[in-house]
Amino acid sequence: MARWLLLISFFITGNVAAQVSISGKVLDNKKRPIRGASVNVKDSYDGATSDSTGNYVFRTSEKDSQLLVVKIMGYRTVETPVVIGSADIILDLIMKEEINELKAVVITAGTFEASDKKKVTVLDPIDIVTTASGNGDVTGALKTLPGAQQVGEKEGLFVRGGTAAETKTFIDGTLVNNFFYSSVPNISQRGRFSPFIFKGTVFSTGGCSALYGQALSSALILESIDLPEQTSANLSLSVIGVGGGYQHLAKNNKYSFGASYNYTDLRLAFAVIKQRQEYDKVPIYHSGDANFRIKTSKTGMLKYYGYFSTNQLKFYVNSLDTLGYKDGFAQQNFNMYHNLSWKENLGRKWKMQLGLSYTNNKDNIESGLYTQDKKEVLLQGLEFKDFKLDMTGNYFNTKLVLERKFGRLNTIRFGSEYNFSEDLTDYTSYNNQHFKQNIKENVNAFFTESDFYITNNIAAKVGARLEHSSFLDKFNFAPRISLAYKTGKYSQASLAYGIFYQNPESKYLTGTGFLNFSKATHYIAQYQKTGNGQTFRTEIFYKQYQDLLKTATGGNQQQSALNNTGYGDARGFEFFWRDKKTFKNLDYWISYSYLDTKRDYLNYPYAIQPDFAATHTASVVLKKFVSKWKTGFNAAYNFASGRPYFFIRNNPSTDKPEFMDQGKTPTYNNVSMSVNYIPSIGKQNAKTFVVYVLSVSNIFNINQIYGYQYSYNGYRKQATVPPSKMFVYIGAFFSFGVDRTEDAINNNL
Repeated sequence: MARWLLLISFFITGNVAAQVSISGKVLDNKKRPIRGASVNVKDSYDGATSDSTGNYVFRTSEKDSQLLVVKIMGYRTVETPVVIGSADIILDLIMKEEINELKAVVITAGTFEASDKKKVTVLDPIDIVTTASGNGDVTGALKTLPGAQQVGEKEGLFVRGGTAAETKTFIDGTLVNNFFYSSVPNISQRGRFSPFIFKGTVFSTGGCSALYGQALSSALILESIDLPEQTSANLSLSVIGVGGGYQHLAKNNKYSFGASYNYTDLRLAFAVIKQRQEYDKVPIYHSGDANFRIKTSKTGMLKYYGYFSTNQLKFYVNSLDTLGYKDGFAQQNFNMYHNLSWKENLGRKWKMQLGLSYTNNKDNIESGLYTQDKKEVLLQGLEFKDFKLDMTGNYFNTKLVLERKFGRLNTIRFGSEYNFSEDLTDYTSYNNQHFKQNIKENVNAFFTESDFYITNNIAAKVGARLEHSSFLDKFNFAPRISLAYKTGKYSQASLAYGIFYQNPESKYLTGTGFLNFSKATHYIAQYQKTGNGQTFRTEIFYKQYQDLLKTATGGNQQQSALNNTGYGDARGFEFFWRDKKTFKNLDYWISYSYLDTKRDYLNYPYAIQPDFAATHTASVVLKKFVSKWKTGFNAAYNFASGRPYFFIRNNPSTDKPEFMDQGKTPTYNNVSMSVNYIPSIGKQNAKTFVVYVLSVSNIFNINQIYGYQYSYNGYRKQATVPPSKMFVYIGAFFSFGVDRTEDAINNNL
């Protein structure tokens, strides 16, 4: 027995003597210790775990060439070769952080984003329809965000010194033409599409992705919803119209289809709330849409959305040019839009997105001079007031994007886009002469873009876009880059630089002169902190404009293109604060923008602050839901400092444009409020969801002046103001088959 014990003791002692000690530290790439990392010799049981200071130590009897494996969640596994001999080994091991979508920084410079994919959520569809001053319009709600101007006499988004035409809208990746109802003199028009057809909203106030072009200042990127939650129907009743729709979801949840129709008649509203225009035909709108959505695979989705609308109106206003007479304006519009998109995973980390869209828009406009009893007259020197204008636009856009992932988040995208536009105009003068024009344009584009994640804290987006215009017969090349650095658990800083190009607007093209793309260079720096129901972001920006369009005024008072010698710049800073946490059941946000901008374009004699740009703009939005009363209270205050106004005419002696009158409007102030009563709250298993809405804009009847109109000779002017000081909306919305109660409460409806 003693002999066996001696033999075992000898064996153990010899084995221990043959072992080698391996020790060191486990560190990250900033030389900080990592606690809890597992260190072991591959395919053996020899190893240890690092302590709070990163130290590890263990002994092994393995020999020769081996691999030392280091693992811990959140970091990339490291395999380090070692040669084990008779001497102890001291080895520090460096680990790189694993790039993780939940922890990684998100590039946000110049962009407000709300979707089901990103963490940078600002406004969702419920936010849009419950913003009191937004009037249920996508762009109306976006005007409460920094960067957007409070322009009320024209439709569109005017962003950071850019015109409305310099903001482009995209649905499911493809360009949308005529996103707004057709222009009416001095009356802003709303967007055509309901916020509820979109699940994601990206409002880029500058520095947008290389996937999007022909947008000199800003891009509004909308993503339509996928399959509905379940089969449902809806009905709306209001003082201005009626509407309804139906959505059917297949039992296997693989496809859906639906349609809706809306009728809007403003006669009752205008009878109660007197308008500044004297209507002969009060606006009446018919609109409808249809859709289908098909799951083509576990990851693929084919979506179609189609829309149409028709409307007509006719009104008179007192003429500035000839006292005692009236200017008449009549319009008929037809608009049709189709969008087909397909997303699919192609396997082996490849994705594809294909989109097609088509728009047809027709406007028939009549203008004339009338007596007080509305008989049309023709006065010498004012013949240009009597005309007819028929405009037809056909627009086709297609885009293909291919995406390949490398690792967790590193991505490369590339693809091409084709945009066709045809604008036909038939202008009939007072003496029945016809002036017809047909402008066709083909824009071909190629783009590429990569997302690089160096660590969870550092990321870059680098891209470029190449375009060719058949009308201009020119190419442009637009590089773009964005950088983001995560400064804390909830905070980050971003930088963005990019060059953007845009064709001249077709309404100025008369075939004269050699034209070029307009160009804007964007520089943006941003800081953002978001988390725990609070969002803070601030940006500073600088935009340099080159090759802006210059125009001359023709005999029919229409401006036509001369050249691209215009220029300008815009600089400023902005901040946005949203808080859902501090006060119970209260959601509010505050935004402010400072803008210093000048531009020499169109018929401006020199660079000046344009008439659509205010130096200071601000908004305060409040949303409070009182569960006991089953009621949501929403309020909004919008402010803008005075905007420039001026009258420009050619000096007879020099035939050059000069400012004949200049000034600034009073400050703009608007307080709006809406109340939403939801009686179905508290009812178990409710299948009918009802919301009663009362909305009042400009509740204090504050005088609002957007600018001034001038007579033909410039001797008289009058303020450009809203059609009515106040507008009241009363309506009810019914949803059958889907209980939206919790959504309403959670979103502070």
